[in-house]
Order: sequence, then C-alpha cells, then structure tokens
Amino acid sequence: MRHTRIETALGELILVADGDAIVGLYFPDHWYGSAGGDFGPRPDGGDDLLDRAAAQLGEYLAGERESFDLPLEGRGDDFERRVWRLIDAIPYGATTTYGSIATELGDPSQARRVGQAVGHNPLSILVPCHRVVGADGGLTGYAGGIERKRFLLELEEPEPEQRGRLF
Repeated sequence: MRHTRIETALGELILVADGDAIVGLYFPDHWYGSAGGDFGPRPDGGDDLLDRAAAQLGEYLAGERESFDLPLEGRGDDFERRVWRLIDAIPYGATTTYGSIATELGDPSQARRVGQAVGHNPLSILVPCHRVVGADGGLTGYAGGIERKRFLLELEEPEPEQRGRLF
C-alpha cells in the first residue's frame, strides 16, 4: 500500500493505492477508515496511479469531469460491496435515498444497514456516496461532513435548478 495527500477545494484528501487499484479516498477527519490508519509510505518520485487519481479529482472538483476512469477496489463485506456498486451507478447530478437502495437490494427494511454501508464507503467521491440523501431529500450524515456533502451536490446540481435556488 501507498498513499499521497492532495490539496483540493474540499481541503486535504488522502488517496490510497494498493497494487494497481485505488483502495481509499479519505478526508483527514473521516469517520471511518480515518487518516490515522496505516496507508503505507508516500512515494518519493511520484506514482502514476495516484497522480492520475489526483488529476481526475482536480478536474471533477473544477466542474470539468463527471466520472472517473480509475481502477477502484472498495474493500468491505459482500453487502457493502453490493451497496457501493449501486451507489457507483447513481448518475452525476442525481440523488437517491437509503430506502431506495434497500428496495433495489430486495429488502426495504434494510435502509439502516444500507446507511451503515454508505457511511463505510472507503472511496468517497470516487464512489459517490454523497448522492445518497434522506427519504425527505435532507442531507443526512456524510463521513467527510455535511458541508462537504453540500458542496459536492451543489457542484453536480443541474444549471436550471441552480438558477431557481434561493441560497
């Protein structure tokens, strides 16, 4: 494993790679899998995969990219990986709810468990867990903090909705 730290519009992010895949993208104050973890060394002379991921994140945060072209490997149990695959399929500029994901998985009563899996997503932003909102459309928890979630959703908000927003 290896990592790098990058400065972004959201503050510092920690990118973690293992072999040929990105396995983590964390905020320094991330709720789970936090920056206190052992992410291996920081490559001295650069790293093609980490550099490419950093460049794509910069493009995304500048509004110049809507999806990522990176090898990702979210590490979790089977249920978590199923949830993360569904999250990864949420289109840019769209949102869904925890309950909708639970229903898609075949059991609407599992919304709370879906929420736990969303909260443990090790690939924040890259697997867009910020696109999952509460049943009423409210901004529920986000491992990087609600203000970051709001920033990401506003970044992706379609222009007609931006014009109609009062804030």
